[in-house]
Amino acid sequence: MGEKSFFGRIDWFTILLWLALCLIGWFNIYAAVYDPEQPSIFSVTTNYGKQSIYIFTALIIGFSILIIDAKFFISASPLIYIAVIFLLILVLIIGRNVGGNQAWIPLGSFRLQPSEFGKLATCLLLASYLSSQTNKNPSTKTLLIGALIVLLPVALVMLQPDTGSALAFFALIFVFYREGYVGNTLLLLGGLAILLFILALLVNQWVIIGILAVIAGLLIYSLRKKRKYIINVGVLFLACSVYVLCVDYAYEHVLQSHQRDRIDIILGKIDDPRGTGYNLNQSKIAIGSGQLLGKGFLQGTQTKYKFVPEQSTDFIFCTIGEEWGFVGSTLLIAIYLTLLLRLVNIAERQRTAFARIYAYGVASILFFHFFINIGMTIGIVPVIGIPLPFISYGGSSLWSFTILLFILLRFDSSRKGLNG
Repeated sequence: MGEKSFFGRIDWFTILLWLALCLIGWFNIYAAVYDPEQPSIFSVTTNYGKQSIYIFTALIIGFSILIIDAKFFISASPLIYIAVIFLLILVLIIGRNVGGNQAWIPLGSFRLQPSEFGKLATCLLLASYLSSQTNKNPSTKTLLIGALIVLLPVALVMLQPDTGSALAFFALIFVFYREGYVGNTLLLLGGLAILLFILALLVNQWVIIGILAVIAGLLIYSLRKKRKYIINVGVLFLACSVYVLCVDYAYEHVLQSHQRDRIDIILGKIDDPRGTGYNLNQSKIAIGSGQLLGKGFLQGTQTKYKFVPEQSTDFIFCTIGEEWGFVGSTLLIAIYLTLLLRLVNIAERQRTAFARIYAYGVASILFFHFFINIGMTIGIVPVIGIPLPFISYGGSSLWSFTILLFILLRFDSSRKGLNG
């Protein structure tokens, strides 16, 4: 068989999934902020009209990327990273403060959010650096330099302060795991740290330390003939005890008050449905009221009467849940899961380390946004304010995720021509 043409090598199924998500988002933004005086979905004076422009320009951007030489993105990754770091510094100087975050650079009627493009730039530079180390055994030095590539934009985003966007960068831990820089032990320790953090907020810290002491004692007794393991258990017990004692201080002095309140609501420590917990409470009411098949397009009462704030952005899933019900919500989640599995498949068929690492970065970022955004609308994770990829209203979000995805599709379409 002859070699496929350029268009034949493009993964059109992934593009179809992307387009489906964009259109689903557009129609649900229309429902979320529908204005009877501006019924046209193309009315540029409304958010849904603006979103149509963002989708159209995203199409142009995406297909423009597909005709650019894939090697350009490899060679330009350091420059792209530096440019985005510059924008992240610039936003701290001239940025516009919206909702307590100085995260947007005003450009006429449009506002650019550099942190959204920070994830793209970080994925590219991280892929560039780690791929240059693939002929060597994974080392602590490589891990630390890779971590610094991730942590620099995180630090700048935290200065805005935008905790939600900053946390998204930590999804790249899956890239380090895939490339062998983070083992199962480190992942287990990370899970233990999260568990102890939650327990320290719910249970007296000395009770937790007492339980840890009992567990450590039992392990030491069972391993009494293996001195090496006894020392490891002792060190782990001391580290966990110190960590538990520090949780309260970190919780009170690192997190902002509204972030603490949101965590307390999730953990059931406070019940404030008309105050701090209003968004979450109304979100759960909206989704639950949709029942099996939903109330129908433009028929959602929670949506129509604006009970849920930020419903076209962070809480767009509420509109889907209310108007399209369990069936519609499940269909959307199925599309996302299909896309994520497709990205993992694309990652594993790449012939270069750069493309593989970048692909896992894309999948990790999209998974984090998907899981956290839907999770916060149904109350299983704290509300941290991040968009649902390709669905939420906003140009910066849509364009950055589109560029992130289409660069990967460009690598995939030319994987036979790239030198590993």
